Amino acid sequence: MPAASLTSSLTQLVGDYGLYAIFVLMMIDAVFPAGSEVVMVYGGAIASGAIAGQSVTLFGHTFPSGLPAYLAIATAGTLGYLVGAVIGWEIGRRGGRPFLEKHGRFFHLDHARLERAEAWFQRWEDWAVLLGRLTPVVRSFISIPAGIFEAPLRRYTVLTLIGSAIWCFVFAGIGWAAGASWESFHSAFRYADALVAVAVVGAAAWLGWRFLRKRQAAREA
Repeated sequence: MPAASLTSSLTQLVGDYGLYAIFVLMMIDAVFPAGSEVVMVYGGAIASGAIAGQSVTLFGHTFPSGLPAYLAIATAGTLGYLVGAVIGWEIGRRGGRPFLEKHGRFFHLDHARLERAEAWFQRWEDWAVLLGRLTPVVRSFISIPAGIFEAPLRRYTVLTLIGSAIWCFVFAGIGWAAGASWESFHSAFRYADALVAVAVVGAAAWLGWRFLRKRQAAREA
């Protein structure tokens, strides 16, 4: 599906179904890329009150435009992603490698991606989940491997919640700040992904440097 068509479909879903669409789309994104950046940015633009005819409603209650609507949008995305991540973890734990070997194509998790995910977990351990949640595209391929590699559920859930909250509140905030300018803004939105990726790579490099320093100090001791 062309990028423009996908963006249009996502924004229409968010515009028509609001918080419900954001929750479900982010839940899907935890195991399969579903355009979480577009979903959260457009949700933030709606929260700002800049999109004519759009409001933020839940069970009949309409949140006022501004901070209340922004918090509702970002929270819905955070919780939806967390639910999807836990479901993905359980799929991986129950199915294991045989499940992915048989059904991995449905999740875009082939043998090569699984091998990379395993190396990611072995290198970063707990940090693998948090860094993965903040990395574009990679964030959708962490959940099932985390279950396969038996990442402890409690730590996995906490780190996923932190990473998901950062992602959702930041991107919804970008949409809120863009407001009525969102139509021209989203065409250049790929640069936001690049900035996030650079920040994550920088954080990973810093953590790796600290790890190597500790190992060197231990050897010298």
